[in-house]
Amino acid sequence: MIVVTTETVAGHRIRTTLGEVLGVTSVNVRAGITFAGSFGASARDELPDLTQVLYATRREAIARMVHEAVQRGANAVVGMRHDVGEVGEFREVCVYGTAVVIEPADA
Repeated sequence: MIVVTTETVAGHRIRTTLGEVLGVTSVNVRAGITFAGSFGASARDELPDLTQVLYATRREAIARMVHEAVQRGANAVVGMRHDVGEVGEFREVCVYGTAVVIEPADA
């Protein structure tokens, strides 16, 4: 599966547009901040464990979006974007794009 933030894939043309696909997940970041804070991390220090959790959360949201695209018959997602929001102690990651079927431009 090709996933790009651009509207096209170099060397390919879009044969079919299948519509928007979405992947959403959330994580309780307060627990990570509280845990890391107990080790004396200042506001300017990176919290490596929390950073890894946030990366994993984003990867999970992308995987869910790709799964939805595959279910629709897509072989690519173009125009991928992501938003992050907070709901109480939770950080929501929403990844979205347009599921498409592409083919090499010379086909």
